[in-house]
Amino acid sequence: MLKRLIILIVLAGLYTSLYSQESSQQYYPETDPLVLEKLEEWQDLKFGLLLHWGPYSQWGIVESWSLCSEDVGWTRRTKGRQKNYGQYKLDYENLKTTFNPKKFDPLKWAKAARAAGMKYVVFTTKHHDGFCMFDSKYTDYKITDKDCLFNTNPKSNVTKEIFDAFRKEGLWTGAYFSKPDWHSEYYWWPYFATPDRNVNYDIKKYPNRWAKFIEFTHNQIDELMSGYGKVDILWLDGGWVQPYTEQELRAYRTREDFKQVNLQSQDIRMGEIVKKAREKQPGLIVVDRAVAGPYQNYLTPENRVPEKMLPYPWESCIIMGGGWSYSFNPKFKSSRELIHMLVDIVSKGGNLLLNIGPSPEGTWYDEAYVRLEELGKWMTVNGEAIYNSRPIAPYKEGKVCLTKQKDGTVYATYLGSDNEQSPPSKIWLSSIAPAKETEISMLGVDGTLEWEQVGNGFFVEVPNSVQKNPPCSYAWTIKISGITGHK
Repeated sequence: MLKRLIILIVLAGLYTSLYSQESSQQYYPETDPLVLEKLEEWQDLKFGLLLHWGPYSQWGIVESWSLCSEDVGWTRRTKGRQKNYGQYKLDYENLKTTFNPKKFDPLKWAKAARAAGMKYVVFTTKHHDGFCMFDSKYTDYKITDKDCLFNTNPKSNVTKEIFDAFRKEGLWTGAYFSKPDWHSEYYWWPYFATPDRNVNYDIKKYPNRWAKFIEFTHNQIDELMSGYGKVDILWLDGGWVQPYTEQELRAYRTREDFKQVNLQSQDIRMGEIVKKAREKQPGLIVVDRAVAGPYQNYLTPENRVPEKMLPYPWESCIIMGGGWSYSFNPKFKSSRELIHMLVDIVSKGGNLLLNIGPSPEGTWYDEAYVRLEELGKWMTVNGEAIYNSRPIAPYKEGKVCLTKQKDGTVYATYLGSDNEQSPPSKIWLSSIAPAKETEISMLGVDGTLEWEQVGNGFFVEVPNSVQKNPPCSYAWTIKISGITGHK
């Protein structure tokens, strides 16, 4: 019975690590003082941009996953010769030859991101399909190869162009890099079929082949850390590529949904990768996504906002519209939804990494620029409640989200409903109590506001003149210079 209980506990931990990141996940604090300092600065930034881009954008499909033989919704094929996997893979990889984003203008993207209030960018230098959006000398499956139409363009080394442009606008740079590589013969060996996302041969039986994959991975990451200027974040995806103990593997194999999965220990020697990367990029933040351990400096809940404040550094990566990659006729989140989401995430101590998928021509939908402009207008008024802030319990009360600055100033941001075009006449809070001589104001509005203590809380009077002419749209922030306590 005890043995079975241990297996179930291990299994539960592994399932959390691989496929979700719940608030209970164990966090391993960093010890490198340079990284700790950098991580503290990163937590001040609050708002970043994620870019998923590659030849797959020509088909408007999900990135990489249609190459995977797992029969789930996001892997199903909708383009190319769909009925024959071998033919489909050839069609997919042949997208390299027609990829020609002649309208690619990274400085336009960077300026729009900066104007929106974003402070860092994370770019997909290589997704699971193995196509490199940088000039790697270890593969010809890359945007700078002679068989790619874009290779003669002076901006063909897309990663370098993006990093240079965003740095010019004052943003941090982050390199998304997929640990699995489905194009590499050292990961998916063409001798065998590809049953799922994992390495398709027995590593114990063919250790030399796996050693070559480790070398290949280390070399490519070293290229990104050496030849692309200052890199602030190494954002590693593909959490199933990690070492497992035999006990952990046995626990997985007791699950019905894992019996057909070729899960095995896939140790790429992360410690060496991180050590070498930080020799080139001191203080580098490393995000080994969904792998509980010392190389996951912050956690990344995917396409969701946690219900509660999380007790460690974290970032929600969320799609602005459509899918992660470019899609035809996407439905974008409204400006109201995006602003409320940002406020909600920040009040719980997190950052928002908002994703946009560029088109095959290297452009963004006009609607993406409109959303960024709206976000920028709001942040211009309310940014001091967002940047450099930290959470304060109870984080959220009804429609009001709370943040605080290091000097003790507290901010209460009222999230207006769809039918609210201006703040209400009174904003109530029962969870915090202003000090007697506290000054309360609204960001973007001159002067102070009248307030009255009620029990352990208080309410603020919003003048009719402010209601008729609010300083911004969608959400309004009350600034409280000091409080005596909170629940």
